[in-house]
This record gives sequence, structure tokens and C-alpha cells, in this order.
Amino acid sequence: MSKDAKYIVRLTVAERQHLLDLISTGKRAASVLARARILLKADAGERGPGLSDAAVARAVESSESTVHRVRQAFVEQGWDAALFRKKPSNRQYRKLDGAQEARLVALACSQPPAGRARWTLKLLADRLVRLEVVDSISPECVRMTLKKTTSSRGCNSSG
Repeated sequence: MSKDAKYIVRLTVAERQHLLDLISTGKRAASVLARARILLKADAGERGPGLSDAAVARAVESSESTVHRVRQAFVEQGWDAALFRKKPSNRQYRKLDGAQEARLVALACSQPPAGRARWTLKLLADRLVRLEVVDSISPECVRMTLKKTTSSRGCNSSG
């Protein structure tokens, strides 16, 4: 059994017309238009060609895996999932606000701890927690925050 047989796209006349209208206006993102073309070529209904994944991929100049994913999304989740990309669900919010960033930069520009030539990212992260600037912070977050500023860790001048 081919992987095409598991996800059979059958469009109604109205759905087919909607996709044709969408493509003819061309007022959507290229990815949406490409997915619409994939659905039209993969349609196994009475008006569709019902092509295999490989044939659809060649016809719309896409990869077979993309065709497979569009078929699967249409069959399992419906119209919108097949045409439109899903919104990112793992949005990362900023760990530090402006005042906390200022404290971090000031700390990074200050004298390093005794016995150290310069601040390390881990030392800065640990010191921010000890000073109760934040509850917790990773050295990577410290790095990204300092990367945005013009300051240089461990140097007296920032130019």
C-alpha cells in the first residue's frame, strides 16, 4: 500500500471552485497558492485528476513530502490546516525587562569577582539570581541579552 492511498483527497465542486478562484486571483501567499494547487492535483473526486504524490510534486514543482503533508492535513484536520500554516505555539517571551537588562549590563561592566579575570555567562546568571533581579535565568539568555547591547563583557571601555 502506497502512502498516497492512506490520505485520499476528495473535493466537492464548491471546494474545487474555491481553490480555482483562490489561484486565479493570486492574492495570497505563495505557500497558500502552492498548497491549493497540490489539493487540486491530488483531488480523487469526479472532477479531479487524482494524481500520485510523485506526479503532483512534479506538476507543482514541490517535494513529495510536502504533497504528503498537505494531503494528510486536509484529510485529518480539514481545509484550513491544509492551506494555511499553523501559528507558532511555543512563543518565547522575553525573560528580562528594560530595568533588568540595565542591571545585567551594569553588572557585566563592573569588576569581576575576586580571583577572576572577567565575568563568565554562568557567573553573571548566578549573580543576577543571587541579587534577586530574576528568579532564574540561563547563561544563554544572558548571552543573547548582552549580544544586543554595545557593551563588551569584561572590558573597561564599550567602544
